[in-house]
Amino acid sequence: MAMSKDVFERRRRRVRLKLRKGARGRVRLSVFRSGKHIYAQVIDDTAGRTLCAASTLDRDLRQSLKSGADRAAAGAVGRLLAERALKAGIKEVVFDRGGYLYHGRVRALAEAAREGGLSF
Repeated sequence: MAMSKDVFERRRRRVRLKLRKGARGRVRLSVFRSGKHIYAQVIDDTAGRTLCAASTLDRDLRQSLKSGADRAAAGAVGRLLAERALKAGIKEVVFDRGGYLYHGRVRALAEAAREGGLSF
C-alpha cells in the first residue's frame, strides 16, 4: 500500500514539474478524483488563487446524476467547468491530471472540457 502511494506522489510531482515548464503563463485545470466524487478547478498559480471550480457535489449536478463516481458524472463536471471558465474569460489552460492516469473519469472530464470550449 505504501509503495503505491509513493509511486502516485512521484508521478504527481513529475506531472506538475512538466506543467510548470510548459505553462507559458496559462492557468492550470487541476483534477482530484475520490472514490465517490470528482472535482476540478482552474487555478492561477502566479496569483495563487482558484478562478473557478466544479464538482459532482454542486447542487446543479448532484440531483441530475445517478452517481458521482462514473464517467458520465465526470463529463458533466467537465462541461460545467468549461462553461464557468468561459464566463470568467478563460479559454486556454494546461491540464493537470495530478498523479492519475489519463484514462476513465479523468479522460472523460478532459474531453468534456474540450468540447465545452477550453483549449489544452
